[in-house]
Amino acid sequence: MPFSKLGLSPVILEGVKAMGYTDPTPIQLRAIPLVLAGTDVIGSAQTGTGKTAAFALPILSKLGKHQAAGPRALILEPTRELASQVETAIRDYARFTDLKVTVVYGGVGYGKQNDELRAGADVVAATPGRLLDHLEQGTLKLDKVEFLVLDEADRMLDMGFLPDVRRLVEKCPRARHSALFSATIPPAIETLIQWAMNKPETIEIGARRSPAETIKHVIYPVSDSQKTDLLLELLNRVNYNSVLVFCRTKHGADRIAALLKRNNHAVAVLHSNRTQKEREQALEGFREGKYEVLVATDIAARGLDIADVSHVVNYDVPQHPEDYIHRIGRTGRAEATGDAFTIMIAEDAPHVFAIERFISQKIPRVKLENFNYTYTALFEEGKPGAAAGGFPGKVRGGRVHGGYHFAPGGRRR
Repeated sequence: MPFSKLGLSPVILEGVKAMGYTDPTPIQLRAIPLVLAGTDVIGSAQTGTGKTAAFALPILSKLGKHQAAGPRALILEPTRELASQVETAIRDYARFTDLKVTVVYGGVGYGKQNDELRAGADVVAATPGRLLDHLEQGTLKLDKVEFLVLDEADRMLDMGFLPDVRRLVEKCPRARHSALFSATIPPAIETLIQWAMNKPETIEIGARRSPAETIKHVIYPVSDSQKTDLLLELLNRVNYNSVLVFCRTKHGADRIAALLKRNNHAVAVLHSNRTQKEREQALEGFREGKYEVLVATDIAARGLDIADVSHVVNYDVPQHPEDYIHRIGRTGRAEATGDAFTIMIAEDAPHVFAIERFISQKIPRVKLENFNYTYTALFEEGKPGAAAGGFPGKVRGGRVHGGYHFAPGGRRR
């Protein structure tokens, strides 16, 4: 079914056409009619499936023309980058309307935000903390909100924003349309849904706990002392276009970025201690190819508009299984293929097994051919008498020795 059959307004359809969209994605096909009908929506879909358009296009169609009374649509996001991305997308969709769109987040001055709010914004994309600041300062009111979207709700829970979200929801009129998007629905989100939403319809596209089928993901066990050596060797051998390297901490990300720079890689860093300008420059440079490697904490795991990432490397194993899905989902987006490598040391074993239980599949363990490995007890997994949860005995398409798949070399481009 084309977009023209979904009930969107003519001016929004013009925006869709200008964006180069032809047919709606599955989540758009199911969510747009529900939002247009005024039904509350809970959405779950894999990364890169067009979630923003699924809620933005029908909301913009319903808003119609500009009104200066105050924001009528509010989209809450957990991070500055996500809020900025959503605002940019909505501006593009609304380009043939007179609707005004603005973004509100911390880490920058209040001047521009105050000016745009004073001029009258129909749609506000915001992070919870800065939005509460504006409410307390009287530069913004939410009493005209007709559409409320809670995006990446489980991420907001992880970041401790849920109390702020509840305060903001309380400031919105009870007679409104609400939409919530979340990769997982833990009990706290379940409670929020029951309290904040009215008979919502649930849309689930794809398996919530499964990596995209277009992603090939493997684990590289190694001793702790050789972890950085293995990372460097992987980057030297693998043919890639762009690589996203995930670290657990901000200090770790800075350390790995410095290491890669010393080894002549063009590297950018992304984490919450970077200034907004530095974060924007890192993302823009990575998208444009100025940087071949982006080293990041989990701030980049969800929702960032980074297309054509050919490889993801988990330098540190994520401690939460859901984060594994989101990290490796940065590649293989929108049906493209991609590779995801996870470097595993002995202390990571419980987290790896938790990930495998979560996704209900065993992740192949791989040894890099001709890499001078130091012994680690991880190499004993899968052998007779060793601990359970070991290595595959056979991997199609590769040479097997001692239960390991040996990955061939191949210089990077």
